[in-house]
Amino acid sequence: MPTSAELRERLIRNFNDAPRERFQRAPRYDSETASMTKGTAARQMGASFDIVAPGRQSCPYHFHYAEEEMFIVLQGEGTLRVAGELLPIRAGDVITIPAGPDYPHHIINTSDAPLHYLSISTQKEPEICVYPDSGKVGSFAPGLRLLQRREAGLEYWDGEP
Repeated sequence: MPTSAELRERLIRNFNDAPRERFQRAPRYDSETASMTKGTAARQMGASFDIVAPGRQSCPYHFHYAEEEMFIVLQGEGTLRVAGELLPIRAGDVITIPAGPDYPHHIINTSDAPLHYLSISTQKEPEICVYPDSGKVGSFAPGLRLLQRREAGLEYWDGEP
């Protein structure tokens, strides 16, 4: 039987104490994120705590073919861009985004204060992400991270004997 200390290490994370990594790309992107599930016993679910700087966003507009996502706004206000619409969001909102091309999305901090939220997702692999604004497609699986422009695809038989 695992000890209580081992159980705590495998099962519990506190987003106030978790080490954060900053992602910054001027002029649009500036966020801090802390994984809540890396190193835990979780296998089918992922979570992170995200803080987006005022006037910035954390990621490009995209949709997933495999993963569903949920965002829980803890503090602040912003805008959810989803399916081509702009929807105001605020602390207390729970946002659910199903997989598929009908719901491209991202969160923008349109306020003058930091925006804090939890990002929760299924961890389905392999995953294909499409980025409508830039025309990119990403393929992700263990040991594979491939991003390219949609029009850069090869013909099916290219290079085959």
